[in-house]
Amino acid sequence: MSEFDTELNCEGLNCPLPILKTKKTIDGMSSGQLLKMTATDPGSVNDMDSWAKRTGNNLVSHAENGGVHTFFIKKK
Repeated sequence: MSEFDTELNCEGLNCPLPILKTKKTIDGMSSGQLLKMTATDPGSVNDMDSWAKRTGNNLVSHAENGGVHTFFIKKK
């Protein structure tokens, strides 16, 4: 995905920082906007899935390349 509204780099951060920073960023966005978040913590895969389900935000996609996880999240 090449089009997104906001980008958040959480590479090098461990749980719970990627989730906390994602929440803070999403809170500042408008409904329907798309966030691109990158993280290197392997635990972020389960964390982001659980967080999105719990908050009602849409985890549009997740990909991993060279240990970097890229998430696209659409704000509810």
